[in-house]
Amino acid sequence: MSDPTAPGDARPRLVRALLGRPVRLLFAALIVVAALGGAAGLSLPTWGRYLPLGLSVVLFGLPHGAVDHLVPSRLGADGPLPVERTRTGAAVVGAIYLVLGGGYALGWLAAPRLAALGFIALTWFHWGQGDVWVLRRLLAADHLRSRAVRWGTLLVRGGLPMLVPLLAFPERYRAVLSAWVALFGVELALPWLFAPETRAALGAGFALLSLGTLAAGRLVAGDDGRRRWRVDAAEVALLWAYFAVVPPLVAVGLYFTCWHALRHIARLLLLSPGRAASGTLTALAVWLWGAGRRFAREAAPLTALSLVLLVGFGTVVPATVRTVPEYAALYLVFVAVVTLPHVVVVTLMDHAEGVWSDGGSGADIVR
Repeated sequence: MSDPTAPGDARPRLVRALLGRPVRLLFAALIVVAALGGAAGLSLPTWGRYLPLGLSVVLFGLPHGAVDHLVPSRLGADGPLPVERTRTGAAVVGAIYLVLGGGYALGWLAAPRLAALGFIALTWFHWGQGDVWVLRRLLAADHLRSRAVRWGTLLVRGGLPMLVPLLAFPERYRAVLSAWVALFGVELALPWLFAPETRAALGAGFALLSLGTLAAGRLVAGDDGRRRWRVDAAEVALLWAYFAVVPPLVAVGLYFTCWHALRHIARLLLLSPGRAASGTLTALAVWLWGAGRRFAREAAPLTALSLVLLVGFGTVVPATVRTVPEYAALYLVFVAVVTLPHVVVVTLMDHAEGVWSDGGSGADIVR
């Protein structure tokens, strides 16, 4: 596949800058605020804990997958779905969503506990997958040319938001999962998952995985790749602290919106038509404003349709939804349903862009 960015295109540099230090500083500030608030015995009201999830309905979160129908045509004939016509590509993606999303929705009705654990595993993979793309294709991290380091990085990056909150806040984690399955009239059970010995084993294993992956990456990186490896290591340390200190609902809600979804939207913008050929601040600002508006227009129809489907899904679940936690649970279960086909589309994007190919670092996109 030809690279979506041509030589001299300043977009990748702008995207790297926007996804780099400003986002890391935001998450570092949240760690400090949460730590100080916890030390002072302060806690957020219910609406405050659920606010980040609520904002993700319209701000980046739900919309970041609402342009999947445009992906095949923008990848072009060299992609895994060799589709150049927008309507044909939309039909292919629509079929993926109908079959996989519909099947997963039935899975929630038939076996909610298994579906809930499947959602954790699916999100673990997908959020790790998103960070691997950033490191490999946008940052050109040399140490990810090793297949073992790539898979280790995926497991670490996906496990930070999915596992660390379980280690640090087991009762709150249990409450969220219980709310999911309660929509279908069953109790979560699974006491072994939240037992201290289970969490101690998981924590020790995940810490070893994190350190081992970073150590292996440092060996692969060599002297030339040291700077980009340090970015990877710094983000891993930052996210370990973030999810260990910030309460889970707030932490995951903000991560979903300001980290994962924002990075995927940046990926989509690099596939969209038009480029900033000049490195001047004015040219980059003009491109970013235009690209952001175009994305909002393109995502709006299917975001609106998703909200309609969410309401319809709420009429199918056996439980009556009345409280804020119940509405949040309904939203997250619906997100699970649309995440499965979204992961398929993103995996096809990874294949087309060579994210998982051996050798090289994907440096062509950052030139």
